[in-house]
Amino acid sequence: MQLKDSVIIVTGGGQGLGRSMAEYLAARGARLALVDLGQDRLDEAVAACKSAGGDARGYVCNVANEEQVVEMVSQVANDFGTINGLINNAGILRDGLLLKKKDGEIQKMSLTQWQSVIDVNLTGVFLSTREVAVKMVELGSQGLIINISSIARAGNIGQTNYTAAKAGVAAMTVGWAKELARHGIRVAAIAPGFIETEMTASMKPEALEKMTAGIPLKRMGQPNEIAHSAAYLFENDYFTGRILELDGGLRL
Repeated sequence: MQLKDSVIIVTGGGQGLGRSMAEYLAARGARLALVDLGQDRLDEAVAACKSAGGDARGYVCNVANEEQVVEMVSQVANDFGTINGLINNAGILRDGLLLKKKDGEIQKMSLTQWQSVIDVNLTGVFLSTREVAVKMVELGSQGLIINISSIARAGNIGQTNYTAAKAGVAAMTVGWAKELARHGIRVAAIAPGFIETEMTASMKPEALEKMTAGIPLKRMGQPNEIAHSAAYLFENDYFTGRILELDGGLRL
């Protein structure tokens, strides 16, 4: 598909990887519907996308809330007239060990820690994909849905909730690609490794050094490298049902 004039929804588009991907796509003429929880960050991201050369609008929406997602997708379709793509990027972290023993007492991951991540990182992807796919079929439009999985989908210490969600996202990608192909909708995923973002920038230097030491390329990935790959997936009409790994060769 051609990026120019294509309407693409980006969840978590107000910051981080979501904003980087949105700006990259905007520079190639795409029209962006940015979805996030904060209006201020959305306003900044929308302005950045317009400066990059593409049209953009912001939508405040919690992707874990079914009613809000249904309303958001409907509003995007009304505002832009069509929908050609979706990037399921919104996600949160609530890391912690399944259990740990401290001062003779066993502490465990709470159900709230588990459920909050599953709600956003897995259910949010389901809800957004379902509603966008329905709307695309109704409108007779074709295109691509990109899910953001993670290298952690293979299992990572201290991330029971996150790894479960990202493994689920990878599995849903394959199934949805088979289901939606008949409607002209491709589904793919990107599984990033450690990427240089605001979150990693706040880490201690020694922790960053230890993290990058295990990466064969000896550096973290850049947000624009993820964005470049997202653009490639949109433009390559034969890519579907697969997970593109961008991890510098690292295996957890």
